[in-house]
Amino acid sequence: MLSKRIIPCLDVKDGRTVKGVNFVDLRDAGDPVELAWNYSRQGADELVFLDITATVERRKTMVELVKSVARQINIPFTIGGGINEIADADALLNAGADKISINSAAVRNPTLIDELAKAFGVQFVVIAVDTRRIDDKNIVHLNGGRLPTERQTLEWIKEAESRGAGEILLTSMDHDGTKNGFDNGLLKTVNDAVHIPVIASGGAGAVQHFVDVFEKTNVDAALAASVFHYGEILIPDLKAILKSNNIEVRI
Repeated sequence: MLSKRIIPCLDVKDGRTVKGVNFVDLRDAGDPVELAWNYSRQGADELVFLDITATVERRKTMVELVKSVARQINIPFTIGGGINEIADADALLNAGADKISINSAAVRNPTLIDELAKAFGVQFVVIAVDTRRIDDKNIVHLNGGRLPTERQTLEWIKEAESRGAGEILLTSMDHDGTKNGFDNGLLKTVNDAVHIPVIASGGAGAVQHFVDVFEKTNVDAALAASVFHYGEILIPDLKAILKSNNIEVRI
């Protein structure tokens, strides 16, 4: 049985890690390279870095960040934000990132998934999906959650898988930053419908939430930010409790 993964997420803005609630009210959470080193030592399985206000001008900044992180840690990490073409992904992977994550660009141009999977391999391509309930439907949102689309979440995720997505990072905007637990109903629906790993994101506030998401949805990984950044949950403690609940993790 594959071990479940614990993944700290670092939202990066202007070279700093930030965190908000429901994608707004951002506050500083520290230096991303220092945090990455600390999480690597604590036993995180992977890391995700998202440039939440990515622009073309800042691409060089993110390449430098990737190089700095790659020098400091020995666990896989994914980088996302502002990746619109093969050249963007190539620069980040060459700088030391293990995987790249795309969101808005994939929805606007789904063939980009095919192109990335063909160029780098399925295992390098993570599709991030920000979803919010509107009129009892789960709707895909773009631009850091600011722009609702016509796409329903499950339908889009299935299409992304068919085009070559190697993994889905699914963030419930309704749960994000609330610390009330993951959106287990949606996560189970998605995880049962696809054959690639699903990373749960949005809502972690207590160790029990991680136990619940793995037991109730069987997702492959759980991602969180503020509970790790501000020391509310320590990864070694979390993994010990998961193991005591017969959830396979890498200690």
